[in-house]
Amino acid sequence: MRVVVPFAAENPKTRLSGVLDAGERAAFARAMLADVLDAVRAAGHTPVVLATAPVDVDARVRVDDRSLTAAVNDVLAETDGAVAVVMADLPLVTPTVLERLFEADGDVVVAPGRGAGTNALVVRDPAFRTDFHGASYLDHREAASTVGAAVTVVDSHRLATDVDERADLVEVLVHGDGRAATWLANHGVRIERGNGRVNAVRVDD
Repeated sequence: MRVVVPFAAENPKTRLSGVLDAGERAAFARAMLADVLDAVRAAGHTPVVLATAPVDVDARVRVDDRSLTAAVNDVLAETDGAVAVVMADLPLVTPTVLERLFEADGDVVVAPGRGAGTNALVVRDPAFRTDFHGASYLDHREAASTVGAAVTVVDSHRLATDVDERADLVEVLVHGDGRAATWLANHGVRIERGNGRVNAVRVDD
């Protein structure tokens, strides 16, 4: 199985600007990517980073600055066999969870994210193509139905937790034990409890 990990190499995670500056966001994105690559390797596969620009990581890098949909669909079109797509901002992912994803039956295996996104896919049907715009989980189910592909859904908190907003950092601090969680702790990001809600704050906020 070919495993690709899409990565936005330039100005990533802009919605975290309220807690991290541009340089910190880039470093944190790299830490999350490293967690995902470690998990893919530990699950017995060799990841390829599908990056929007050259990036220095411990993995083979394929540079494609087009949209995520176009870049992934090119990989699908040229690959004879199964392709897995695992997003780079899943810092809670573990080898066990990925093995469950990779081994699930189905022509198309989908791990939905919160808000109807798609955080991971396994594609075995050569006619299937992705569409990562908007409610991509629903779009991918429809696309699979259109080509007659059987869909399996993998319901996993760890795969569903992608990090885009400040509130998402709470999940990393509570459940994470990899490089991303360590990076946050080392840069003063902490959990603040109060009024029934838990928030992520900088110690110097």
